[in-house]
Amino acid sequence: MNDALRIFAGNSNDPLAREICSKLGIPLSPLEIARFSNDNLHVQVMANVRERDVFVVQSFTEPVSDHIMELMITLDALRSASARRVTAVIPYYSYARSDKKDAPRISITGRLVADMLRTAGADRVLTMDLHADQVHGFFTMPVDHLTAIPTIAEHFRQHYDISNMVAVATDAGGAKRAGRFSERLGIPMAIIDKRRISDTQVKQGQVIGEVKGRDAVIFEDEISTGGTLITTIETLREAGARTIHAGAVHGVLCGPAIERLREAPIESIVVTNTVQIPEHKHLDKLTVLTIAPLLASAIERIHSGESVGALFE
Repeated sequence: MNDALRIFAGNSNDPLAREICSKLGIPLSPLEIARFSNDNLHVQVMANVRERDVFVVQSFTEPVSDHIMELMITLDALRSASARRVTAVIPYYSYARSDKKDAPRISITGRLVADMLRTAGADRVLTMDLHADQVHGFFTMPVDHLTAIPTIAEHFRQHYDISNMVAVATDAGGAKRAGRFSERLGIPMAIIDKRRISDTQVKQGQVIGEVKGRDAVIFEDEISTGGTLITTIETLREAGARTIHAGAVHGVLCGPAIERLREAPIESIVVTNTVQIPEHKHLDKLTVLTIAPLLASAIERIHSGESVGALFE
């Protein structure tokens, strides 16, 4: 397996890629990424990939466009170098949020990027916790859609008393995701009525479900600017929640998120390392769990032709 398998990584999350390779017992294959004087990207594969099974790890994080172009050029280079199969490993697929035409004359960009991956040379995609399940259908190649819900749920089970805990969905759209989390822990669920005013502003109304006197865990797929999370915390405090925690797969933490969360009346925030969180964004109340073992197991199963779904049975 070690000779036939190659793993490369772009610049978005090198520590995660190295941890995956460590779990698999293979080195991270070298990739040279540079820029020409006119700012064009230059990518060169520095290892033999002829007839190899190749995986490229790249999250769509800031700067998103640069990281997407790095991935596209790398996929094309690997195809030109006669790789047997190329899998794009995208722990965080940010354009999954653009999954519908909710305004005139706009692009459904989640589908556009999926088409670009196919054109660039991806034979399959390995990703984690897409913003909406229907984004899976945008791809015309096989997709293995993993989830970090069991990883986060196990953290809460081990470190907190879950007997008085309730999972909270920030809106009806996230109810299915929060429902999976609550089922994993065997706890009840509540839903908050939410109306989005803009990209950074939301308005919330009633809490549907019992949260008074309980330890509430707000569960989301990602925390970006933190606007929804802060509004939800205020709503839950008014509803009488005893303590408030937050869990999310993707800790994007962009814009004013860190300043907002630093002052927020919340006990803990749990995310995973699908997005690399720089040192200046670390908070005392923030815990970052690793999903490298899960991705490594999925890569090994894809490479050997075993079931990926069995990981969650």
